[in-house]
Amino acid sequence: MNPNTSPGFLKRWGPWGLAALGVIALMYWALMPRPLVAEVGTVSTGRFEQAIDEDGQLRVKNRYVISAPMPAELVRPTLKVGDNIHAGDVVARLTPLAPNMIDDRNQRVLQQRVGRDDAARMAAAAQLQRLQTTLTQTELEAQRAQKLASENFIATAALDQALLAQRAAAQALAAGQAQLRAAEFTLAESQAALTQSHPSSLTPTNTLSLKSPVDGQVVKLHLSSSAPVLAGQALLEIGDVRDMEAVVDVLSSDARQMTTGATVLISAGVGTPPFSGHVTRIEPVAFTKVSALGIEEQRVNVIIDMDRLPDSTQRLGEGFRVDAHITLFEQDNALLVPSAALLREGTGWRVLVVQNGRAHAKNVTVKERNADVAWVQADEKGGVRAGDSVLLYPGTITDGQRVSTKTEAGK
Repeated sequence: MNPNTSPGFLKRWGPWGLAALGVIALMYWALMPRPLVAEVGTVSTGRFEQAIDEDGQLRVKNRYVISAPMPAELVRPTLKVGDNIHAGDVVARLTPLAPNMIDDRNQRVLQQRVGRDDAARMAAAAQLQRLQTTLTQTELEAQRAQKLASENFIATAALDQALLAQRAAAQALAAGQAQLRAAEFTLAESQAALTQSHPSSLTPTNTLSLKSPVDGQVVKLHLSSSAPVLAGQALLEIGDVRDMEAVVDVLSSDARQMTTGATVLISAGVGTPPFSGHVTRIEPVAFTKVSALGIEEQRVNVIIDMDRLPDSTQRLGEGFRVDAHITLFEQDNALLVPSAALLREGTGWRVLVVQNGRAHAKNVTVKERNADVAWVQADEKGGVRAGDSVLLYPGTITDGQRVSTKTEAGK
């Protein structure tokens, strides 16, 4: 009988052998690689959309600026922003400007001018009296010459000389009268310049009324009180807030991908349902704008026309902020893979599909992608299919590695 198989030997060394096997099994279990806990997503079939989300503001399509046609004094407006007006309604009134105030120095200068012009008027009046006397004298001489000529006491040439002298005196008197009137006008002008300024009376004869050219609302009031205005200065702006468009500035790189007519979904905030629109114009000139992070960006204004405004948007107005979802590309019945599942493989892409608790790498052809999902080409021979579970953010997980989902790890 073999002593190694005797009952005494097994009884003595059997427990030790079982304990050693247990320790080995425990060490193998402890050192065995654990399946990595990972988050998974699902491959699906649906509508793929590539879009840009930016914010903008509303503005009136047609704006009319009412400006002053001449320097004048604006009468305090009675209109407020948002008031409804009709074509032909008076929206502003202008009155003549009051004369400038006169300081002491200028007042003394003007007083001296008044004295000078009064002396000139008096001199013109004295000159007129002298010319009047000369005319009277030539008239008497002409009468005597005519009487003597009729009696043949003087020659005809002497009569003609007397008549011409009378005519010259009459013309000199007319010139003297004109000089007197000119002196009187000059004096009146100097006296008017000396008059102190005072507010103009608001009478219909010296008030100019400006009227609205269209129906609409007051969207901006440049002056809300009476004030002097210059020629061409804007007074108020008129527009129809029921006919508005949205202006959204986008990156110039995104603007190159847009086309006129692109579908847009516009949201005006909480309490207002979104409404649809379309791109009508992409401005060809970019401008520099500093982002919230302090980065200079080249941006382009995109003009969006609203297809139909719901009744709830009547509370919207000029300059209100809106969020625009501009669609660049869309495809129905597309095979969609979460963007977080894509891994770069050289010049291509691959994903890790979870099958039987292990990750299996599969190459995919990405046609388009956005921030959420990627549109991949369907491949019936070993490619991904709708319903497959793929690892999200796989990191260092390799092909064939054991994995467990977060749901399985929590059980």
